[in-house]
Amino acid sequence: MRYLIGIDDTDNLESRGTGHRARMLGLQLDENGICRLHSITRHQLFVSPLIPYTSHNSSACLMVSDVGNKQQLIDYCRRFLLSESAEGSDAGLCIAAYDLIHDDIVNWGNQAKTVVLKMEDAIEIAQKNDVYLEGLTGTRCGIIGSLAAVGLRKEGNDGRLLWMRHLRETQGIFTIDQILALIKIESVVDMEGFPVPPNAIVTLSDWSRPVMMNNKITLILQKYSSNEETYYTCAPKEYIKHISG
Repeated sequence: MRYLIGIDDTDNLESRGTGHRARMLGLQLDENGICRLHSITRHQLFVSPLIPYTSHNSSACLMVSDVGNKQQLIDYCRRFLLSESAEGSDAGLCIAAYDLIHDDIVNWGNQAKTVVLKMEDAIEIAQKNDVYLEGLTGTRCGIIGSLAAVGLRKEGNDGRLLWMRHLRETQGIFTIDQILALIKIESVVDMEGFPVPPNAIVTLSDWSRPVMMNNKITLILQKYSSNEETYYTCAPKEYIKHISG
């Protein structure tokens, strides 16, 4: 069974962000045999002066499988965030079985992108749907974003990949087939949405960030021509940031 782990508000203005801690947590879970880490996504939430976010108001979601003991998973995540969350943070943690995540939680995630939400409503939704949700530091308001991260990742049309196995290490010139053999990308399209041929030549940079589209991990490429040949490179960073948040 797959699980989603949502975390939010683990940082302060001087510390590394929630995405960094999500990668640390995921790799530790994997290395210690608690579960197998598959991917980590970043989800942009509503930016408003009424919300006490640190810098960007983004949350992170880890997808894992091979969970031997759910309580052991919860305990490890709790200990990690209590130990590693920055001073002054309001860390929240949400853990839910992927196949059991109800539309209430998906709707919560979508609302968190456009309106100010309340902690008590997050608690009510989690209890109603038998989802683990806990605030661990500060005001505990990170429960709002951690629940939202789980809902948005389940819907599968929001966020960009912060981590996949071999994603950050794979740089250089490849064919699409070679990329798919190295990284578990599920779809490759150009910036107009058309599929890229399997034998197409692609240059992957050090900032290659697939996004979630139609519940698929999707690599978006920019097409260009040289000497009547067609080549591809990673879509511009600002474009990916725009469409994924």
